[in-house]
Amino acid sequence: MRIGFDNEKYLKMQSENIRKRIEKFGDKLYLEFGGKLFDDYHAARVLPGFAPDSKLKMLLQMSDQAEVIIVIGADAIEKNKKREDLGITYDKDVLRLIEEYRNCGLYVGSVVVTMFSGQPAAISFKEKLEKKGIKVYRHYAIEGYPTNVRHIVSDEGFGKNDYIETSRPLVVVTAPGPGSGKMATCLSQMYHDHKRGIKAGYAKFETFPIWNIPLKHPINLAYEAATADLNDVNMIDPFHLEAYGETTVNYNRDIEIFPVLNAMFEEIYGENPYKSPTDMGVNMAGNCIIDDDAVSEASLMEIIRRYYKALKSMVQGDDTENEVYKIELLMKQAKITTDDRKVTVAAKERAAKLGVPTAAIELSDGTIITSKTSDLLGASAALILNALKYLGDIDDNIHLIAPNAFEPIQDLKTKYLGSINPRLHSDEVLIALALSALEDINAKKAMEQLPKLSGCQVHTSDMLSDVDIKTFKKLGVDLTSEPVYTKRKKS
Repeated sequence: MRIGFDNEKYLKMQSENIRKRIEKFGDKLYLEFGGKLFDDYHAARVLPGFAPDSKLKMLLQMSDQAEVIIVIGADAIEKNKKREDLGITYDKDVLRLIEEYRNCGLYVGSVVVTMFSGQPAAISFKEKLEKKGIKVYRHYAIEGYPTNVRHIVSDEGFGKNDYIETSRPLVVVTAPGPGSGKMATCLSQMYHDHKRGIKAGYAKFETFPIWNIPLKHPINLAYEAATADLNDVNMIDPFHLEAYGETTVNYNRDIEIFPVLNAMFEEIYGENPYKSPTDMGVNMAGNCIIDDDAVSEASLMEIIRRYYKALKSMVQGDDTENEVYKIELLMKQAKITTDDRKVTVAAKERAAKLGVPTAAIELSDGTIITSKTSDLLGASAALILNALKYLGDIDDNIHLIAPNAFEPIQDLKTKYLGSINPRLHSDEVLIALALSALEDINAKKAMEQLPKLSGCQVHTSDMLSDVDIKTFKKLGVDLTSEPVYTKRKKS
């Protein structure tokens, strides 16, 4: 994939811009951190060259100035809300994030439980954290939020919330997912700080939409596709246009809430230092795009991947019909179809020709490799072996795994583990390959090619098992599948 983003320039510009914002306010800056602090694979996909841990690296450059507050909603704890990408609940993710941040060298100051109203699960979680030595604060639901500004910005509103003790000039406010209450936490702190004579400011760090590229740029359309479940819509920022005569891009929720934020700033400080939602942001990603064609192509492919993801969820019974329709509209705006993704066409054509489940992978050099389901291997397992042979320049007729090695694995699956499908999944094939590599030079050579699969595009003609999906994810492959299940014989 062509590089379209200068990551080193981004790290430098972003940290400098945040430092300038801290200086603007004086004592303290509360930085609402949208999206993922690390493992930001969406950004890495649509901005080829962007490292998934770029934002973390940027903060580590300021680690002596920064501390982290993690925000979680009490209702999310009570309802066991899950992060879809990781499959873990928000409360477990808070524990994971604390450990990850600390291991990286970031100081985690505390956790805030928002919308607290005595929920038993939230109380239990608070006690669990406190036993680990983690400070926990409670913020409450405020009647009339967010429109009754005078009540909100009072002792009966923000004043009821616990005051979060912080010790560093940059306070990064993050959360396991959207709707956790990050912005309200920042505003509450500013109210309390103002009463204590502390000069505090607020800024927002969202990578997307990118404010200084066109509204309908593929990058911004890909963001809408990624947030189709939230009904986010990119818009021209009318406040910025009126104030400066400049066209910038923001999204509907920030634009809708800005008049309320403006009133809150005026209530707390007497004036608002920002004239628009765009003013509040500190994101410099748009200034670090070095190849617009490369990022545009990558973003269009991301829209197609998001479409297949929504289709899969709909087929599985999730309520994603509106999500599918929205992404279809985005695809029409972008003038693309699923056939614009090369591996999609390759997998579907091969399946139509052979009448069995198939798969296709596009390698970094643009080569398309295909596979099919056989009596021994599923299409995913066969695809990995075929790709490794090509990457290792190994003759296609050479067996990487001895034929007699398959039978004992199949016997184990069907006779002892109760499986009705004797074919080897991708994880089982990789284990068999690893064992063969102990004595076979070609198998060893094939194993050494595995890192080259990272970032490659894969499409399958039918829905995969969870095992195969997890294997592809571990390999760093961008996977899509046709939203159909193929019935297989029980032999």
